[in-house]
Amino acid sequence: MGIARATIKLENPKRTRLKALEVSALVDTGSLFLCLPEAVRLQLQLEKSSQKEVTTADGQRRLCPYVGPVRVQFENHECYVGAVVLGDEVLLGAVPMEDMDLVVIPSARKLVPNPLHPNFAAGPAK
Repeated sequence: MGIARATIKLENPKRTRLKALEVSALVDTGSLFLCLPEAVRLQLQLEKSSQKEVTTADGQRRLCPYVGPVRVQFENHECYVGAVVLGDEVLLGAVPMEDMDLVVIPSARKLVPNPLHPNFAAGPAK
């Protein structure tokens, strides 16, 4: 478990003429999803496709819009994921971090590419 902050890039791959957003994200290994505030969803013109029920840190369960796809980039790693529209800041959860093969160094509160695979994401496929 660990919480950190990181600068990530977000893009809508369906709207290639839109400029990517560079944002400071809260990185939380205890959360699963990429969470975006409504303002970011609007800027990226992300379409709502469904809803997801999420449990927030205070234990409340709620239905939230699910949007995507979103291209997420951190350094030389990238992934394409859906996002939950929730909160007032971007939150990078475990699913996109696993997809990009990123790890949190708790003592430094820093997000880094997996030292075992610094030049590309790797992981099990079976």
